[in-house]
Amino acid sequence: MKSLSISTLAAIIIVANAVAPAQTPPSTVDGYLGAAKVAAGTDWASTFLRLCIPAPSTGQPLITLTEATRVIPRRETWYAEPAKAADNLYFLGTKNVSSWAIVGSQGIIVIEALWDYASKDEILDGLKKLGLDASKVKYVILSHAHPDHDGGARILQDAIPGVHIIYGAGDWDLIEKLESHFGGKPKRDVVGDDGMKVSVGDASVQIVTMPGHTEGTLSYLFEIRDNGKPLRVAYIGGEVFPFNADSAYYERFLASSRKMGKAAADYGATVLLTNHSEYDDAYYKSHFAANRKPGEANPFEIGADRVARYFTVVQSCATAARIRSTGK
Repeated sequence: MKSLSISTLAAIIIVANAVAPAQTPPSTVDGYLGAAKVAAGTDWASTFLRLCIPAPSTGQPLITLTEATRVIPRRETWYAEPAKAADNLYFLGTKNVSSWAIVGSQGIIVIEALWDYASKDEILDGLKKLGLDASKVKYVILSHAHPDHDGGARILQDAIPGVHIIYGAGDWDLIEKLESHFGGKPKRDVVGDDGMKVSVGDASVQIVTMPGHTEGTLSYLFEIRDNGKPLRVAYIGGEVFPFNADSAYYERFLASSRKMGKAAADYGATVLLTNHSEYDDAYYKSHFAANRKPGEANPFEIGADRVARYFTVVQSCATAARIRSTGK
């Protein structure tokens, strides 16, 4: 019998894989962890570690952080220079917590307000360093009401005349119930609703409500330009969940993640951003993008498949956490 050529063997393997039955979906913690690990690859390794591997318990009760107990870290540990990540997208974040400016023909949209201690240096001064006028900021959209993302909200509200602050409804309610807030409590303004578009001329952000991380968590879809080429972005407003919640919590979180994953796919997103650089390497990628040579690709453009794999990681990790916590 004649031996098969390499090309013939390759063709047989391809056909066999094409007609092989679909793999059985995982049903155990280890199965979901395995699915998450495969989906993560090297793109979302930090997401896998943060969401799939519970931190060791110290056995000590959690301490509520207050103004009295907080120690502001040294500036050199968090400060990052601003960077132009694309034609009309600018990084204004710290080394770990992201903030962005999207520039349109009729103004600027800022996403996230950072910690209160970082907001002036990174956002207000950062805009100036980039040659952008802070008075042209029309909207500041907050993904959720946690102080690493919204501590500077009142600072920006006071510093920029006429700026509109946007939270999800549940998080505006949360803010109003607080006795105090890092950086001051922002005055209630615009509620971000599902499908709402926030526009500044030729640039706009579409809001996707995503309750889970907080009641009012917001995620976004928006288009930017890179060397004139349009790129579509899916921005995740809160990906972390507790490891000891009940079934109802996990089902709500998973429903939100599936909703955003579908929205990102339908939108044709080839860029995925989050509000922490540990998940998307925004700090490093922004500075690479700003200093790349002509013709080099934007590091944020990763393709629709790699964007989809992010959601597989998150959902697999959340399902594993649900099984651990509830037994089902």
